[in-house]
Amino acid sequence: MRLFALRGATTVDANEADRILAATTELMHEVLERNALRPDDVVSCIFTVTDDLDAAFPATAARHMGFERVPLICTREIPVPGSLPLVIRLLMHFHAAEDHDPQHVYLHDARSLRADLDAAQ
Repeated sequence: MRLFALRGATTVDANEADRILAATTELMHEVLERNALRPDDVVSCIFTVTDDLDAAFPATAARHMGFERVPLICTREIPVPGSLPLVIRLLMHFHAAEDHDPQHVYLHDARSLRADLDAAQ
C-alpha cells in the first residue's frame, strides 16, 4: 500500500446550503467510485471554497457519507481576480495499491480548471 493524493472540484449555481452539500456529495461519490475507494482508505480531506460560498461546510456532506473518523477541514481559496466563482475543491489523501493510478475528478463548470483531464473523464 502507498499513500496517494488526488484533486477534485465542482461548482454550484448558488450559495445555498443544500446545493453545496449536494454538490460535495456528488463529487465525493465520483471520487470514491472512479478510484475504487472506501472511507476507510482515506487518510484526510481538505475542502476549499471560493469566497462566494459560505452557506455550508463541504465537510458536512463527507461526514454524512461515512467519513466520521477521517480528518476533514474546510478553508477558503485565494480570491484571484477573474477566477471561476462558486467552486468547491477537494484534496484527498488515501492509501491504495502501489500501482494505483489516481483519477482526479472535475465536475460541471470546474471541468474548465483541468481541461487536460476532460478527455479522460
